[in-house]
Amino acid sequence: MLERIKTTADYLSNQTELKPLVGIILGTGLGGLVSEIDIKQSISYEEIPDFPVSTVEGHSGRLIFGTINNIPVLAMQGRFHYYEGYSMQEVTFPVRVMKQMGIETLIVSNASGGLNPDYVVGDIMVINDHINMFGDNPLIGKNMNELGPRFPDMSEPYNNALIAKAMEIGRENDIDLKQGVYVGTTGPTFETPAEYKMFRVLGADAVGMSTVPEVIVARHMDMNCFGISIITDSGVPGQIVEVSHEEVQEVAATAEPKMTKVIKELVSRI
Repeated sequence: MLERIKTTADYLSNQTELKPLVGIILGTGLGGLVSEIDIKQSISYEEIPDFPVSTVEGHSGRLIFGTINNIPVLAMQGRFHYYEGYSMQEVTFPVRVMKQMGIETLIVSNASGGLNPDYVVGDIMVINDHINMFGDNPLIGKNMNELGPRFPDMSEPYNNALIAKAMEIGRENDIDLKQGVYVGTTGPTFETPAEYKMFRVLGADAVGMSTVPEVIVARHMDMNCFGISIITDSGVPGQIVEVSHEEVQEVAATAEPKMTKVIKELVSRI
C-alpha cells in the first residue's frame, strides 16, 4: 500500500509544478466548483497509476490541479463509493495520495437526504460530526504506522475552526447554512421510511453514501477536514416521496452555487 501511495503521488507531482495545499472532493452533481478554479492541469482517473475509476453518473472522473484565489488546490471531480464494489482502502486511496503530496486540509462535499424536520430540500448543511453505518472501516487490517496511529482520535472529525469560518462566510453572504450530523451508509438503495426514522433517532440530521470513510482516513493522517452537504431529498415522515438519482443531481445543481461560494471563500481563509 505504501509503495502504491508513493508511486501515485510521485506520478501526479511530476505532472505539474503546482504544490497544492488543499484537497477537495466534489460529490454527486457538485462539480461546478471546477469553474471557479484557475486550472493548471487536468488528468483523467484512467491515466493515474492505481487510481480507481468512478462509475457513477454525475461524477466526471478528473483530477484537477489549479488555484482558487491564488491558493493551490487539488480537486477530485467525482469520487469513489463503497457501493461501486471498491474496498474501503480503494475508496480512500486518493486521500492517502493527497497527504503524501503534502496536502494538510481536506474539503468534502456530498448530496444527502435530510432527516432533520427543520431542513427543506435545497438547504446546505455544514457537517459537524458523523456516524459510521457502513459496517466497515478503512483502517481495519494491519496499521501503517508511517501514515498514522493504530487508534486515531475522532473527538473532532470536522475541524471546528473551519466550521466557524464557514458559518461566518454564510452570514456575510446571506447564505443560510445549517449545522448537523451526517450518517454514512453503504447504499446504493435510498433509505426506507423505517431507516430514515432510525437514523434520526440515532442523532443524524442527514444521510448519504460517502464522506465518512474519506474523513476517517484523513483524520488518521492528521489532516484537517471540512464537510458540507446539499439536502437533495427529504427523509422526514410525511415528506418522503419516491426519489431518483437524476432528481438528486438536479437539486444539487440548483443549490450548488451557494455551496461553491462558501467553499471558494473558505479556501481563501485557510
